[in-house]
Amino acid sequence: MTDVATASGTTPETPAPETGPGTTPGPASGSAADRAPVLEVRDLTVTFRVDDGHAPDVHAVRGVSFDVLPGEVLAVVGESGSGKSVTSLALLGLLGRHATVGGSARLGGSGQDRVELIGLERRALQDVRGRRVAMVFQDSSGALDPVFTVGYQLDEMLRRHAPDLTRAQRRERSVELLRMVELPDPAERLKFYPHQFSGGQAQRVMIAMALACDPEVLLADEPTTALDVTVQREVLDVLRRLRERVATAIVLITHDMGVVADLADRVVVMRGGEVVETAVVRELFEAPRAAYTRELLAAVPRVGTPDRPSGADGAERPALAFDDLVVEYRDRRGRAVRAVDGVTLSVQPGEIVALVGESGSGKSSMGRCALGLAPVTSGTVEVVGTRPGQDTPRAVRAARARIGVVFQNPAASLNPRYSIGESVAEPLRVHAGLRGPELERRTAELLESVELPAAWVSRYPHELSGGQLQRVSIARAISLGPDLLIADEPTSALDVSVQATVLDVFRQVQRDLGFACLFISHDLAVVDELADRVAVLHQGKLVESGPRAAVLGRPEQDYTRRLLAAAPVPDPVEQAARRAGAAR
Repeated sequence: MTDVATASGTTPETPAPETGPGTTPGPASGSAADRAPVLEVRDLTVTFRVDDGHAPDVHAVRGVSFDVLPGEVLAVVGESGSGKSVTSLALLGLLGRHATVGGSARLGGSGQDRVELIGLERRALQDVRGRRVAMVFQDSSGALDPVFTVGYQLDEMLRRHAPDLTRAQRRERSVELLRMVELPDPAERLKFYPHQFSGGQAQRVMIAMALACDPEVLLADEPTTALDVTVQREVLDVLRRLRERVATAIVLITHDMGVVADLADRVVVMRGGEVVETAVVRELFEAPRAAYTRELLAAVPRVGTPDRPSGADGAERPALAFDDLVVEYRDRRGRAVRAVDGVTLSVQPGEIVALVGESGSGKSSMGRCALGLAPVTSGTVEVVGTRPGQDTPRAVRAARARIGVVFQNPAASLNPRYSIGESVAEPLRVHAGLRGPELERRTAELLESVELPAAWVSRYPHELSGGQLQRVSIARAISLGPDLLIADEPTSALDVSVQATVLDVFRQVQRDLGFACLFISHDLAVVDELADRVAVLHQGKLVESGPRAAVLGRPEQDYTRRLLAAAPVPDPVEQAARRAGAAR
């Protein structure tokens, strides 16, 4: 087993909580009796049987131990494949029949309420889920039933776990829960369906459902990963205030070290299924003991990158130009909704322009317009010398061969029936007419250019990790030597170490090929690492644009300053000071 580094005065089993700058004392900071763990995990193991035993077993979790105190936020961090999510799912018996779970996970302090979760009979485990231990998932759309109102789903939860409540009491409790997570007009919102909520609001509904029965432990698996910085800040504020209001302990599973610095009391760092370090949050950031923890923290992007020369080559004609662009959609009642409102912006050859803003700002709509996937209501879009919708279809098709695209979810953008080599080679076959050995040679070169072995041409998407798949997407996007590449949130779903690798690859291929890039993102630290210029969108309008160092270092507009203030920084002391300043 890997040696475990722990903060002084602590053990992996019973670390003492810390208070002071950089930590948030919650209900856990009481007497010793008050601090009896509400969850004790000892020597947890998870093994997956592969291919009905015809392939070697996968040991996903190996000897994991930690305690969670009442009212405490314990962050479990690590890169993809570290075992952090598998650990949380194992506690609730959600891993399926191919998983074998060993060790111990005791819920409750002492007495009759104390229960061993590992090996618990199915019916008893179902009673524990939701009532004593609840879970908040990353994707609220997958956790909320789209065919029922949220009021019905809250009522169903209460009917199951609080059968003594009358119908009127259940409704009153449902309204109280939506009010607790700070949704406006909670009584009216009970009538809403999941699709009528924004991403942040849907995440709050899921938190409300998880808290319906006042659970002792809330397992939150990447609860803010898919949200932009301002919505993330709102959800973190809700979790913080809930922690102060009730004694529910929170196990926060995340790869975002800024979120850890903002919310956690203690941190468990996992790698390869094992715990490599346990510490109170401030000590972990100030003096990490494990080499892996130091690598993890070093990979975190931060706003404040020094000035660097622009990649623009000074050409007169831009690779991409929007002139007074207006994009409107129709809502379900036929009313016009303006997604982009009079935006003028250009991207020069060799330049990376970042388009930033919160959800609904119009940034993805602009990207779709550039690709000809969204209608232009008025204004013009010029892409590598052509105007979609105005030039001939033949000219537009020819231009598309000079445009590369990288999407947020590589698994959805790659055909699962194609091998990696076939996916990368397809544009070369269709547009460049390559065949035989020449096609194989070029495909191998492209994989090597994104730091993947050429021998992987025969592998399939399901055999690769998220970061590896995104590198395949980049290889496919650059296969024809594009003049323009459009990247829509290409690293937002990746953990920090994988994100750092993908960004390094992206930066290198852009430097080698010199393509222009419209980089759409809500992660300001990533933007600061890559972009030459930054354009800030708010409610469809361009509110600020200019050189990266000026916009992110000396913003002129209040909205840009709010975006920067909402992004958590990977430093608990600085984050606590920022929160204190915002509260004044």
